[in-house]
Amino acid sequence: MKVLRTPDQCFENLVGYKFEPNYIDIDGGHGTSLRVHYLDEGPRNGQTVLLMHGEPSWSYLYRKMIPGLVEAGFRVLAPDLVGFGRSDKPSERNDYTYQRHVDWMTQWFKGMNLSQVVLFCQDWGGLIGLRLVAEQTKCFSGVVAANTFLPTGDAAPSEAFSDWQSFSQTVPVFPTSKIIDGATVSALSDEVKRGYDAPYPDESYKAGARQFPLLVPTKPDDPASAPNKAAWGVLSKLETPFLTAFSDKDPVTVGGDKLFQKLIPGTKGQNHVTINDGGHFLQEDKGEELASVIIKFVSDNQLSTSEKVQEND
Repeated sequence: MKVLRTPDQCFENLVGYKFEPNYIDIDGGHGTSLRVHYLDEGPRNGQTVLLMHGEPSWSYLYRKMIPGLVEAGFRVLAPDLVGFGRSDKPSERNDYTYQRHVDWMTQWFKGMNLSQVVLFCQDWGGLIGLRLVAEQTKCFSGVVAANTFLPTGDAAPSEAFSDWQSFSQTVPVFPTSKIIDGATVSALSDEVKRGYDAPYPDESYKAGARQFPLLVPTKPDDPASAPNKAAWGVLSKLETPFLTAFSDKDPVTVGGDKLFQKLIPGTKGQNHVTINDGGHFLQEDKGEELASVIIKFVSDNQLSTSEKVQEND
């Protein structure tokens, strides 16, 4: 496995992103070590909130949410998936599979020795993060799902997703920042676009971003279909508090919140919210509001571990 690493200078002076990088090495398979980047902000004894991004973004997507969460006393972790952000990037598209992404992030999660985590997930952050929840339920105390889903391939994909999948495979140059700009309600400035383009000096760094759309299960015989069905078997019995916070202007995941609310017991009695004037990347459109949603969710469900930790200090 050939691995690319984006030069550090590509990440210098990005607007709104003044966070210190952290790294952990994991086994990438085939005798290869992969370096995974993550942000780790706020007090170490605060309630841990895990922010998981999707395609083709990276932890830069969470720059508007992190300050408010830290101010509320939370420890905030925001990893970059392998192939994205400051994490290492295998150069061949066949290096990436759905299961490998789950395995890679499972290694990172276990390496961080985390417990009582509140997960916030969007896009592929849910496709991977909800697998983590299903496989390590005792480590999670709550979930907030936004503009995401966990497909099994039993239902035909939406027209919006099919169009996106086709575009992602045929466009000559994969336009990372333009994709994100096109899936937000607010227009991105040139400086913000530079932030989303920073991890990819040229097309050779985009193998993961190119491959991701093909890894979404769209047929029942997809390799990820059975594992995702097994995950749903766990989630359909999950009593852990589970909140949906979908936006009102995302054609890709529309209706996903209602499915979660129907199938997952932990959604019952929660104050589910709709984020108005938010596109697919609602963290970009409504980041501060989303941070407030998480803070209220933790408070409503009395999930915070900070007082407990302080009492033991």
